[in-house]
Amino acid sequence: MKENSIHTEDKLICIQGNSYYSEGEVYTVGRIVNDKYFQLLTSGNDDHWYVTSDDQGIYVSFDTSTATNNKAFFDKIA
Repeated sequence: MKENSIHTEDKLICIQGNSYYSEGEVYTVGRIVNDKYFQLLTSGNDDHWYVTSDDQGIYVSFDTSTATNNKAFFDKIA
């Protein structure tokens, strides 16, 4: 993974929320899948969504009609 990349236990703040993630809330990074995908924990009981980190930023994308917006964006907390 490149320098300044995401690591397990890093904290991310939601900068653009949706039905699942709230703007301003802080979430914890779970297991790293590869240099583009990782888990973002949503609760204390191992619930998570997979996050993409690419040229668009750090985001969770939802292909569902239940999410008001289909993407939630995050920034890493330094």
